[in-house]
Amino acid sequence: MTNARPDRPRLRFAPSPTGYLHVGGARTALFNWLYARKFDGEFLLRIEDTDKARSTDESTRAIFEGMEWLGLNWDDGVVYQGANLARHQADARKLLETGAAYRCFCTPAELEERRRQAQSGKEAFKYDRRCDRLPREEVEGRVAAGEPYVIRFRVPEGTTEWNDLVHQRIAFPNKDIEDFVILRSDATPIYNLAVVSDDIAMGITVVMRGDDHISNTPKQILLYRALGAPLPTFAHLPMIHGLDGKKLSKRHGATAVGDYQHYGLLPGAMLNFLALLGWSPGGDREVMTMPEMIELFSVDGLQKKAAIFDPKKLEWMNGQHLSMIPIEELEPRVTPAIISARLATEEELVERRDWYLRLLDLLRIRSRTIDDIVRQAAPYFLDNIEYDPTAVAKNWKDPVESAELLRASREALANTTSWEPGPLEASLRGLAESRGVSAGKIFQPLRVALTGLSVSPGIFEMLVQMGRDLSLKRIDNALIALGV
Repeated sequence: MTNARPDRPRLRFAPSPTGYLHVGGARTALFNWLYARKFDGEFLLRIEDTDKARSTDESTRAIFEGMEWLGLNWDDGVVYQGANLARHQADARKLLETGAAYRCFCTPAELEERRRQAQSGKEAFKYDRRCDRLPREEVEGRVAAGEPYVIRFRVPEGTTEWNDLVHQRIAFPNKDIEDFVILRSDATPIYNLAVVSDDIAMGITVVMRGDDHISNTPKQILLYRALGAPLPTFAHLPMIHGLDGKKLSKRHGATAVGDYQHYGLLPGAMLNFLALLGWSPGGDREVMTMPEMIELFSVDGLQKKAAIFDPKKLEWMNGQHLSMIPIEELEPRVTPAIISARLATEEELVERRDWYLRLLDLLRIRSRTIDDIVRQAAPYFLDNIEYDPTAVAKNWKDPVESAELLRASREALANTTSWEPGPLEASLRGLAESRGVSAGKIFQPLRVALTGLSVSPGIFEMLVQMGRDLSLKRIDNALIALGV
């Protein structure tokens, strides 16, 4: 299955297609991707679709779309775990033949009864290996008679330990691990066998995943050894919690990566935010591009403590990325939203491209999402605007006074010979001085008249971008709306 180069690390992201690509999975994929890109390795994608009842094509597509949106490109073709059933079964037979595993004929009902008895005696249930003590002839006879059985791994004595890249030394006494099932009675593999079999076949050298898998790791290490395969390096990443300190779930809001795509976030901002959930680049560094993250990435920066998912921090991060990405990269992400909001057609935007790019550059400074940009863009495209009630209540408190100031502002602007920031500023500040009021007293009512909002880019840049005719029309409409 693999042409792995022995000197290159090979990592994998192995989601189950039983739902959308969620935040925790995307973070795991990102760290594997960063490790592979930093150390000239390979990043592989495996879809763990052995749970036929819950796996769906829709979920598989959602995983692909989420990965592609984030730009986490994988090397080689996608591996589907369900296609490897014959190898999983062969590995289970190999463990039987070498004596590392045995057949267990205990029925689910029998096991449940023993579990119940253990609980009533206030004891922890652990399989007692009774089928491992069956005479060989009896085992062969029961197999020949078609009696169903599972295959159990025989856990050896001793301790299983490893040096984790995140948690350092982790050790499990083997006496605490029962002889676990590796192949069900229908000859399908249990998770731990399928994962180890696939990772061996794919030549995986670093297994990086959430620390909820720590309890699986000793079982998997025992399987690697019994199959005669070299152990990969393990790294168990901290869990992601909500602001309440509990494991991230739907009660904390959106947990699917696709949702954030539709909320108007940039993939670069999402990646930057995810990278800081369990990793520190050192110092107070927070805002990073993907090339910078690759350059700064090291396992020393991986953290043990749970990471906190703060939606406000994600929004802030998106605002930082909106401000710093090249305008040519921002435009194709905003344009579909502008068109979808029916502010303009694609043809109109192409026709006024230079003006449009200047507008985006102006609006992104005070925006945290693409939706913010679209909302702020509306006044520059629409003939008529709606006035935000909060903005009106705050800045047009006294309709008579507001109307008087807007009439004076209109006259000052109409008499400005050059529609450029400098002359426009001189006109409006001169008006404020002549009336003995602060400049803000002039600017804020005017801002609401022009945009319907109380927050916007600088008033002079906005006037230039809107143009003389539309700006004066907006003031006229505001005077009508004030009705005085």
